[in-house]
Amino acid sequence: MVSSEYERRIAARFATFDQDGNGYIDREDFSAAAKRLLAEFDMAARSDKGQALYIGAEAFWQGMAGIADRDGDQRITRDEFVGGAVKRLRDNPDRFAEIARPFLHAVLAIADPDGDGSATVADTARVLTALGVSHEIATTAAATLDTDGDGKIGEAEIVSSFARYFTVPE
Repeated sequence: MVSSEYERRIAARFATFDQDGNGYIDREDFSAAAKRLLAEFDMAARSDKGQALYIGAEAFWQGMAGIADRDGDQRITRDEFVGGAVKRLRDNPDRFAEIARPFLHAVLAIADPDGDGSATVADTARVLTALGVSHEIATTAAATLDTDGDGKIGEAEIVSSFARYFTVPE
């Protein structure tokens, strides 16, 4: 049985996805996240990277809806999110992270200043801040993602850290 503390930690992550604060997660939250990221990095929505980000956001939304939208209304409530995330994490945390891979890949491409397949810790913090994470937490989280200490964060580091995010307290 999953502990209530575990569920509480996952429920605390709901606000990260509920970009507009209306009490549920929907497709518009993922589009809003993409728009905020493009604005932060001064990237055009019609650019190849901008289009990849919107496609990744849609794939992420579809994956989240597939695991959490129990009533099929195209909105994920906090309870649905907790129930879907808890089940998926219990089954296989890496599989849960995989639904975010297209979005994370596209985000990394936008935040990658030199095209080497990785973003700096500072640019990763910019991403997190653009997604609504406080500057202090974003800076700490970005530094934590740099698991090999090279000052850069690659796709493998981001994807492997994604599911763990749901199990670590604020």
